[in-house]
Amino acid sequence: MKHDTKIAIVLRDDLAVWQKLNVTAFLASGIAARAPETIGQPYRDADGVGYLAIFGQPVLVFAGSGPALSKAHRRALERNLSMTVYTEGMFRTGNDIDNRAVVADLPTDFLNPVGIAVHGNRKDVDKALKDLKLHP
Repeated sequence: MKHDTKIAIVLRDDLAVWQKLNVTAFLASGIAARAPETIGQPYRDADGVGYLAIFGQPVLVFAGSGPALSKAHRRALERNLSMTVYTEGMFRTGNDIDNRAVVADLPTDFLNPVGIAVHGNRKDVDKALKDLKLHP
């Protein structure tokens, strides 16, 4: 099935593995909260045990350098894509209030994102992430 929209996560390629996983989880939750239409139906196994619904379309994960990530961030803004951001300063906090304060204290051009997630028209997402490679 081909979807009209695309969900993509971009991670800075020099992060530790635990940071990549942590950032991916946080960023994906933002897309799910903003775009409930991306969520499929709940799951049920053969024994009748129910499981929560997950995204009903693929999530592509890309990696790039800091400058490449900043470029993708700027392109996503120019295309008005729904976007979540995780900045380097958020690694030093332990709660949502402090995370939002870290972002609020920085102008857009100085966010220093270590990860972004975007959702929107697949062509616009492709243009925003042009030149980035899928995460290995």
